[in-house]
Amino acid sequence: MTETIIVIGGGQAAAAFVAKMHELKPASKIVVIGNEPCLPYQRPPLSKKYMTGEMTAERLLLRPPSWYSDTGIECRLGAIATAISPSAKTVTLQDGEVLAYDSLLIATGSHPRSLPAASGGDLDGVYVLRSLADADRIGPELAPGRRMLVVGGGYIGLEAAAVAASRGLEVHVVEMADRILQRVAAPQTSDYFRALHARHGVDIRERAALVRLVGENGRVCGAEFADGERLDIDFVLVGIGVTPNDALAREAGLATDNGISVDLAARTSDPDIYSAGDCASFEFNGRRVRLESVQNAIEQAEAAARTIAGEAVEYRPIPWFWSDQYDVKLQIAGLNAGYDRTVVRPGTREGGQSVWYFSAGRFIAVDAANDPRAYMFGKRLLELGRNVTPEQAADPQCDLKALVQ
Repeated sequence: MTETIIVIGGGQAAAAFVAKMHELKPASKIVVIGNEPCLPYQRPPLSKKYMTGEMTAERLLLRPPSWYSDTGIECRLGAIATAISPSAKTVTLQDGEVLAYDSLLIATGSHPRSLPAASGGDLDGVYVLRSLADADRIGPELAPGRRMLVVGGGYIGLEAAAVAASRGLEVHVVEMADRILQRVAAPQTSDYFRALHARHGVDIRERAALVRLVGENGRVCGAEFADGERLDIDFVLVGIGVTPNDALAREAGLATDNGISVDLAARTSDPDIYSAGDCASFEFNGRRVRLESVQNAIEQAEAAARTIAGEAVEYRPIPWFWSDQYDVKLQIAGLNAGYDRTVVRPGTREGGQSVWYFSAGRFIAVDAANDPRAYMFGKRLLELGRNVTPEQAADPQCDLKALVQ
């Protein structure tokens, strides 16, 4: 009988999984259950070129529609999975249909956190940015002269702020923590991007206690802060992090811990169910992590496909990320969790720099802003398992190329 493999989710991880699965087991029946009405697409450009109209929805697609028909992969678009039965090996859809599987991948991603309704989070003109539909709603707001408030100083919020400022909007960013990017980067990286946004006229307010958003006739028109200040605004983008979509897994009795718990083969606590992407957590350098990145979505999903195909797999990534803001490309290699020391290395390009992270003397990550050489060599050192000392990393005369040869 034909093996049936079901994927719940229609994002980057799902697209990578079905491509690899079809390559490894072309005779299998593959069914994708995606709750959005469109085929899997790229999400990073949503906060950049798509929202400004520089990229079309068609160009966002990871694969053209013809690829799915040519490969025989069945896509159930706009379909919602409501239950998984590991014992019966079935998935129930919202319309009542029950689908049987031999192997199942859960690639449900994550959803953005919202402001509570009591704080004005339910007013018209208050947005989050995660999906194509979100970007379509925000796009018409980006008219020169309008006033935009970004709640949250993470990468998504800062990228959107850069797009808006470049289009002539008045942009305010409020961050309740001591500094922007506090959860993900060292103070030196925060300082770099704070100065970058200031040069483009963006008002960044750190340690800002937002009390509530104010509305008029159901639409947001202002923001009130704990110090009594009132800021007049036209619309709001909320970027305060994401939460893994692991409810289906929990309700099915699968183990969860900051997402769906998987092993290094991308297998959940049920041997026939796998998970990959933003919704999955796994052991990395002695701690359980979720990696919210394109690289992780692709590589972990492909690891799941290889496991199903019978290969022995150990998914041990060298994480990498990126962020585009104005004319600056930030490239990150490694994971800086647990760092106890950082050093700054001047960039080879004007205005560039890299921040190198160390834990107990061991190099663990690098943030390279407009410095692709630092990123390239830092990533290669991590891949090779070689160390660099803080003194070497900080010394612009030190030949990093020699360290990786």
